[in-house]
Amino acid sequence: MDKFSGKRYNSYNEYFKRTFGSRVQKVSIDAGFTCPNRDGTVGYGGCTYCNNKAFNPSYCEPAKPVTQQINEGIAFHKIRYRRATSYLAYFQTYSNTYASLERLRPIYEEALNHPDVTGLVIGTRPDCMDEGKLRYFSELAKRRYVIIEYGIETTNEQSLINLNRGHNYVLTAEMIHKTAAYGIKTGAHLIFGLPGETRDEMLDRAAIISALPLTTVKFHQLQIINETAMARDYRHHPTKFRLFSLEEYVHFIVRFIERLNPEIVIERFTGEVPPRFLATTGWGKIRADQIVHLIEKALEKQNTWQGKLFLSGEDERVSDKR
Repeated sequence: MDKFSGKRYNSYNEYFKRTFGSRVQKVSIDAGFTCPNRDGTVGYGGCTYCNNKAFNPSYCEPAKPVTQQINEGIAFHKIRYRRATSYLAYFQTYSNTYASLERLRPIYEEALNHPDVTGLVIGTRPDCMDEGKLRYFSELAKRRYVIIEYGIETTNEQSLINLNRGHNYVLTAEMIHKTAAYGIKTGAHLIFGLPGETRDEMLDRAAIISALPLTTVKFHQLQIINETAMARDYRHHPTKFRLFSLEEYVHFIVRFIERLNPEIVIERFTGEVPPRFLATTGWGKIRADQIVHLIEKALEKQNTWQGKLFLSGEDERVSDKR
């Protein structure tokens, strides 16, 4: 546990301190991209859970130049995060490599030319990456901080079909390995609580994810967001869904990270959207930092930590008879 700097998991804040020597804050950018499961290339409608309005900051508008979005984002974050000394340009909305390299290059270069930007965080899909883009990001990564974040969401192939992702997990794993082989940092997003997936199956995912060459990972509990296909399905078939209670989720996350490779940095434990976007009551007014505190307390109380069972090979499952 010494490697975690006093915490019982590989913390994103501590990772930033090791990497940059100070606090670094991400500034979101909407560069006007779409996704291949929206424009008809592999499908229409996008992912069934996705409503970008639920997480896109108000200053992010694709009509604004990248530099303007960065300036407004920095001004916003300086009020909330006074300790940040530099920023990462976070291309978050939709699939941010879904264009030709000729279109992408000037967008990324404009962000990197901002005097307060120290690197790039690029959210995308595995089917929106290719060798030419990987070579470009590899060259960028030699002089600046660059991480590509892939939406894994789940390793269950049927779930990926149900979510209308338009690609399978095999492609995701292949692209993560390729990205890391180019010397580029890789991140991943996972959703816990998807319909039809048992708690034991989700726990097994820790071993699958641990085998990938990931730098960071984000965990999200399933939330039903208004104006999505999933929200419509939830209204008509609520018994298909088994959403985590807060207590269940804390218990599950502790069990999951016990099995998780301790080299992987945990960026976040939960997703958070404004209550007005939720089709369910959610977990009330509890904040993300309060949930982190509950998880940390549970780890301490149970005298466990990230990778404890990954290193020992033991397995104590969350009971789920469904």
